[in-house]
Amino acid sequence: MVADPLAVGIDRTGLTWLSPVIKIAALFGLFSTMLVNLLAQTRIFYSMSRDGLLPGVFSRLHQQFRTPHVSTMLTGGIIALAAGLTPIGVLSQLVSIGTLLAFVLVCIGVVVLRRTAPDAPRPFRTPGVPAVPIAGAAICLAQMVGLPLATWERLGIWLAVGLVAYSLYGRRHALHGGLTKIDVEAPVM
Repeated sequence: MVADPLAVGIDRTGLTWLSPVIKIAALFGLFSTMLVNLLAQTRIFYSMSRDGLLPGVFSRLHQQFRTPHVSTMLTGGIIALAAGLTPIGVLSQLVSIGTLLAFVLVCIGVVVLRRTAPDAPRPFRTPGVPAVPIAGAAICLAQMVGLPLATWERLGIWLAVGLVAYSLYGRRHALHGGLTKIDVEAPVM
């Protein structure tokens, strides 16, 4: 396995002058991906907190900027610890299996919601239901199968931790019926 496949590929073409450009572009790509994931995760925690699945600290908004600043700091700190203490190969596999599982669940959710709530308002409609979401779920599952057994074991541990957290906290505090809690101003996205 090569650590920098794009740069190695460019070097093999003889365009060695392009290699530094590719490496810099890859770094910026990684930075932007990390930033987007951090922002997305804090907004997920914000929504879960608003629904009672996480403590209220995750839905606390900064007075001036209207962003979930406490959630951002906590999430950033945990991510920094994980990044500093976990080998990059393990991290990449965990990110892959987690992202793919989320895509599988979203694809299945599209099919389920179309059947259980066909008249629900939808600002975006998925074309080709159920074929497209089923194909999406199948492709993501196929990619998950290619990941090592240790990654599956780690996924199982994280799912168990999440289930315990839900059982101990979220189940008691969750809003039954969804959006019945007093609306809090939405964060700046």
